[in-house]
Amino acid sequence: MPHERTRVIAICCEALQSHRVIELNYGLFTREVEVHAVGWTAIGHPVARVWQLTGGAARGERTGWKLLRLDEPDTATLTAVHSAAPRRGYRRSDAGLERIICEL
Repeated sequence: MPHERTRVIAICCEALQSHRVIELNYGLFTREVEVHAVGWTAIGHPVARVWQLTGGAARGERTGWKLLRLDEPDTATLTAVHSAAPRRGYRRSDAGLERIICEL
């Protein structure tokens, strides 16, 4: 699982740099998101600040800002869809990330 986590982090940073949407697959559901920042929390969880476009655990889950743990999805796939990031309300140096790996 650590190898897959590293792969998910790399795909998130690639999506950010190439301005593309990624699809995160959690087995029973998927999320399509625009990545704005990737890093680690103060307690060591890999996370991404994203704008969620579609999908989610709950039917009808809202779109918008989320801080997602990157050790939870089974896979991450870079799509051909262009990202509209940065979305309104984005702020660099996100307080939710203790250590930032990549950001807009």
